[in-house]
Amino acid sequence: MLSSLQADKSVSRQIESPMNACRLRIRAVSETDIERISDYFLKSDPDFLIHIGIDPKKVPFKIEFVSALMNEIKSRPEEKTSCHLIWELNDISIGHSNINKIMFSSNACLHLHIWEPEQRNIGNGTLLVKDSISYFFKVFNLRSLYCEPYALNPAPNKILKKIGFEFMNFLEKTPDFMNYNQPVNQWMITQEKWQYIFHNPLNPDKMEA
Repeated sequence: MLSSLQADKSVSRQIESPMNACRLRIRAVSETDIERISDYFLKSDPDFLIHIGIDPKKVPFKIEFVSALMNEIKSRPEEKTSCHLIWELNDISIGHSNINKIMFSSNACLHLHIWEPEQRNIGNGTLLVKDSISYFFKVFNLRSLYCEPYALNPAPNKILKKIGFEFMNFLEKTPDFMNYNQPVNQWMITQEKWQYIFHNPLNPDKMEA
């Protein structure tokens, strides 16, 4: 089992993007990232938050972000209820991926956010979330990951389908504490399928990073 320190060291990985010759990297969240994560939710245009399924009135106060993220940073993997990874482009933080509702050695719920509008819908999110998912499966010994994006927000639904998640269901619900009641698409992937798609050299349909 990885300790928190080992997990932090193993997460830092650089990805060369063939599309735009940039350096992409995922790394563990640190105290210096907390303000940027909280600002993404607290300072984004309310219309944007609604577009991605978030109710602006339900976004926590900054002090609540600080408390939750500091507790996450200090906890061992098997103690965490959430885990954030920072996404970097050419050494500049541009977004994050996280899981919550973690049931260690079982499953967790996946989220992905690109902070800067100009970095959305150009393909980098797909590359970054793939490495993030591999990390989450390894460190938390998960059997499966699921994701419940707002059905009317095309970007995450497109990414999940592209990287091999299976569409499970369409329903109306309030998926998390910051969301309003909404139509969601439920997607899921098992650890076995993920390993086959991205880590099996004999897979003829293996997707390139």
